[in-house]
Amino acid sequence: MTDAALTHVYVLLDRSGSMSSIADDTVGGFASFVRDQRSVAGRCRLSLAQFDDSYERVYSAVDIQDVPPLVLQPRGSTALHDAMVRLIGEAGAGLSALPEDKRPGTVLVAVLTDGHENSSQEATRPMVKALVERQQREWGWQFTYLGANQDAVLTAHGLGIRAEDALTYAAGNVDAAFSGQSAKTRRLREARLAGASMVEAAAAAAYTAEERRAAGGGVPPR
Repeated sequence: MTDAALTHVYVLLDRSGSMSSIADDTVGGFASFVRDQRSVAGRCRLSLAQFDDSYERVYSAVDIQDVPPLVLQPRGSTALHDAMVRLIGEAGAGLSALPEDKRPGTVLVAVLTDGHENSSQEATRPMVKALVERQQREWGWQFTYLGANQDAVLTAHGLGIRAEDALTYAAGNVDAAFSGQSAKTRRLREARLAGASMVEAAAAAAYTAEERRAAGGGVPPR
């Protein structure tokens, strides 16, 4: 069996040029997220990749207590589809290489972006959607999508990510978006540690209406 006390969070962070206006707030929000997760019971590892029109794996499987400060230098365009396929592939390969009892009981992929796809060369939206849905269905992976100044729920739907796991945030509310993501991650981790199934934990961890309003995106229709 996998390690129920271990969570692995994979963060895919947009560093395209349009992120310049919220770069400092993103650095601060990320720091707050890390600090909060350090206080949650159980163990957590974090992997970070950044993307623009290229992809960079910044670090892999770092204990949450040892995560370094974020360095974000916006540039380039937004190859979101290529980056998602790359990260999911790397994550899957890394996890499959571990003995089953060393694999995390909870896997969360968090995508943060302020722009729409505009420069992928290899992957398409249907390819990403099929891959995300497969990882959710076959391996129980959880995905979240945080999108600034866009309809994140609509965009996430096209990528195979559920509405309850997508958060729209205004550029001026970056701190609130990270706070909502941290609270959601905390609920997921705590539910799993308490013995909840992945389906039960995912339901308990959905973004709340209050978190959505604080982020400035409103509450999506049901």
